[in-house]
This record gives sequence, structure tokens and C-alpha cells, in this order.
Amino acid sequence: MPDHSDLPQASQPHQHRDLRGGGARAAIFGVSDGLVTNVSLVLGIAGANPGGSIVRLAGVAGLVAGSFSMAAGEYLSMRAQRELFERELDVERRALKRSPEGEANELAGVYMERGIDPVVARKMVNEVMQNPELALETHAREELGISPQHLGSPWQAAISSFVTFAVGAFIPLLPWLYSRGTPAVVASIILGVVASLMVGVVLAAFTERPALRSALRQLAVTGVAAAVTYGVGRAVGTGLT
Repeated sequence: MPDHSDLPQASQPHQHRDLRGGGARAAIFGVSDGLVTNVSLVLGIAGANPGGSIVRLAGVAGLVAGSFSMAAGEYLSMRAQRELFERELDVERRALKRSPEGEANELAGVYMERGIDPVVARKMVNEVMQNPELALETHAREELGISPQHLGSPWQAAISSFVTFAVGAFIPLLPWLYSRGTPAVVASIILGVVASLMVGVVLAAFTERPALRSALRQLAVTGVAAAVTYGVGRAVGTGLT
């Protein structure tokens, strides 16, 4: 029997996470934005020293308003993007029906520009053009950079954004539900620091990037926003007294 031990071994199959629905991006952005927003809001109001009930009210209002605002923004932006893609797909679909030969030449030209042999490129295109759905999918991917089956889900993005923003916004508000004054401020700062580091670590795990850098970056963003807002609140509160 022939010895095939020197032949290259097939690579092990690997899986990719499906990120095309928009939910993962919305979730990451939502929890980060919720944390930064309400840490800043809670500490900014607390800096004016208006009393614990006012801080709680502001924190709850920020959580509710921010969650709905994020969800609405994600839904509308994703819906607009999806409708734009659908419009471009309709244009491509009509072009394939009106001028299939011209579209085939266009696709073959794309392949040849990438270095594929003209004969091979033409053969590939001829195979693709035999199936109308495959032809549309291929033209959309090669010319527009989109897939007709994966245009993003507005509802998935909206729900993910709503839930994760609320989670992030609740963290700095938590101490004010049972405490007030300096202890609550300190607790909010500690929770904000810990949560920022955790969000950075989770994001690093998701993107497979260095955890320390991601955690410190998130902490820096949250810290700067909170410090500036607290300073403003402190200055305004002092001016009103």
C-alpha cells in the first residue's frame, strides 16, 4: 500500500460564533454604556449632596430612560440598515433578471481582479448563475459585502441593548437602595470599579484580546466620565447652597 504519511493533514474543524444578528454588539455596548451612564449620573447627583432619595430617583430614571433609549436607538438603526440592505438586494435581483449575462461578466471580473484564472473564474460564475438564489447571494456578498440571509435582527439588538443597559445601570444604583451619603458614594465607586474591570475582562474573553488592557481601558473610560460628572455636580451643588 502507498505511504501517505508525508501528506499534509487536514486541519481540525473549528466553529465561529454567529455575530450577524446584532445582539452581541448591542449587548456589549449596552452593558458598558449603562454602567458608564449611571455611574456618572449617580455620582454627579450625589456630588451636589441633594439627599439619598433624590439620588435614587435620578438613578432609577436614568436606568429606565437609558434602557428604553438604547433599545429604541438600536431598533431604529438596525431597521434602517436592514431596509437599506433589502433595497440594494432588490436592485441586484432586478439586474440579474434584466441582464444575467452582464451580471455574470461583472462577477467574473471581480474574481479575475482577485487573481483567479479567467477560465476558472468563468467556470465558477457559470455554476453560480445556474441557481437564481445562489446567484443573488453570491453577487450580494461579492459586490455589496452582505448576505441576504443575515441582514441583522432589529428586535434582537433592541432586546439585548435594553436588558444589558439596565444591568449595567443598576450596579452603581444598588448602594442607594439601602444607604445614603458618603457610604453610598464609596460603595457606588467600588462597585463601578469592579464592574468596569469585569466588563473589560468579559469583552476581552469575547474578542480574545489581552484581558488586562481591555479591563483598564473600560475602567479608564468609566472613571473619567464619573470623575468629571461628580466634579460638575459638586460645583453646581456648592453654587446653589
